[in-house]
Amino acid sequence: MSSEKNSQSDSSAELARPSIWSKINSRIELSSVDAIRRSNADLDPVPPHRRTWRTHNFVMYWISDNFSPSGFRNAASLMLIGLSWRDSLVCITIAQFIIGCVIVLNGVVGSKYHINFSIQSRASFGYYFSYLMIIMRMIVGIFWYGIQAYTGAECVRSIIYAIWPSFHNVANTLPASANIDTQMMTAYIVYFIIILPMHYIPMQHLKWLFTIKSITTPIVGFAIMGWVIHKVGVSNTSLWTQKTTLHGSKLAWTFLSGLYANIGTWSTLAVNVPDFTRFAVNDKSAFITAFVLPATGCLITFFGVVAAAGSNILYGQVLWDPLLLIDNWTSPGGRAAAFFCAFFFLISQIGVNIAANSISAANDLNCLFPRYINIRRGQIIVAFIGSWALTPWNILTGAPAFISFMSGYSVWLGPIAGILLSDFYLVHKQKYDVWELYNKHGIYRYNKIGTNWRAFAAFFIGWVPLLPGFIPTVNSAITVSAGATHLYYLGYFYGTGAAALSYYLLCRFWPAQETMIERAVLPDADVIQAHNGQYMEEGVDAGFGDAIVVDNEEKH
Repeated sequence: MSSEKNSQSDSSAELARPSIWSKINSRIELSSVDAIRRSNADLDPVPPHRRTWRTHNFVMYWISDNFSPSGFRNAASLMLIGLSWRDSLVCITIAQFIIGCVIVLNGVVGSKYHINFSIQSRASFGYYFSYLMIIMRMIVGIFWYGIQAYTGAECVRSIIYAIWPSFHNVANTLPASANIDTQMMTAYIVYFIIILPMHYIPMQHLKWLFTIKSITTPIVGFAIMGWVIHKVGVSNTSLWTQKTTLHGSKLAWTFLSGLYANIGTWSTLAVNVPDFTRFAVNDKSAFITAFVLPATGCLITFFGVVAAAGSNILYGQVLWDPLLLIDNWTSPGGRAAAFFCAFFFLISQIGVNIAANSISAANDLNCLFPRYINIRRGQIIVAFIGSWALTPWNILTGAPAFISFMSGYSVWLGPIAGILLSDFYLVHKQKYDVWELYNKHGIYRYNKIGTNWRAFAAFFIGWVPLLPGFIPTVNSAITVSAGATHLYYLGYFYGTGAAALSYYLLCRFWPAQETMIERAVLPDADVIQAHNGQYMEEGVDAGFGDAIVVDNEEKH
């Protein structure tokens, strides 16, 4: 009898003992997770003490994003296909002004409701259909993270060349099939070690990184341009002699092609800009983007044109990459200058990769797995997948078609942006219920499968006609009609406009009445405090389940 009791007690103890999975789960589960809303502190509306971005912070952000090694190369592709440096500058400036306006308009959602793109997309696409949009954005962010990491490694390599010139002579021990040599792999590892801790900086504090690089990188740009002009001579007209070699309709369609390509470069940020504007102090802080983006884009492109034209005179080859230019500075003083230029370019590249790719993809992962992944963990995952699993050196060396595919990704991102804008401004008149966006059974579910069929139809209307023109950019063996190609060159305008218009018309004739609310429901902390008497530090937990209705005029 005694042994039977002991056996029963042992069984009870064994059942009470937590399993290995429960132990692991308790360690990796986020403390701020809210299972009901499938949210956590990083996915919730940004609380007031983290809303620290003012107008000058956004100015610094866009300056730092444009002033990078990639910015120096902007005019290269346009001049290689026949445009003069003047036409290239005009093309890039117009492209960045257009996309800057889209970024400003979509950014209002973040600065007003303090939510990111992942949550915003539910209002127009539906609770579950929005996940497809999130995954599409996440994929492009991870791939571009790896590609930009390779550029960051080039900055590190230039720094090492400047400090130890003998590094030029380091023998390659990697096979040719690796598509990367020992020098570059060494620089790549160093770059990864440098950038990894940067992912631990909270988003609201990254503004200091952008401030630093927005000051230092323009100085580097002016310095490189001044050195080139000094060495070549101000009176040397060969710096400015290249003219446009195209005429008539060929020139017009080539110009439009360049416009589309440069708009496409920023089309990802046009979709997920609420990831950053959600940290704005007020609704108007990010409006300056419409001016700063084209102004800085024009300036950095001009730097690149001067540096490339001067390198052709000085070294007999066109060096569009400023890192290749400074690698030629081999005197003691030249090496010191090269070190500082490469160092500040490295800071710039780190900022670009974190801002444009890492945080955005991490936000998407956060939304997909809110129980276990916050922005910090998401950035680490993105860093390892983008930098190592995708081996960007293989992408850059052996798959130019894939780069064309990624550049043409705006075929899908344009319609997404169009639907987001149409829903916010035309359909819902800027009035969302922020807490319902976190409710999978709420008004933005739309139907049993969580899909807004209007957005589904508009999305396909926006990109399907562009597909024939897009395919030859990936596979040059396939030819299509000139009309299909020309429509593709108008792709962002068509995709964004057609999706926005069709979505509006579908909502006008078949409105989702349950989503139409009289007044906006905002996550204002002072109202929440007055209503519930408390404000949660880890996230805006107060207010859910008991809506806080605030009209635009009543907002404090």
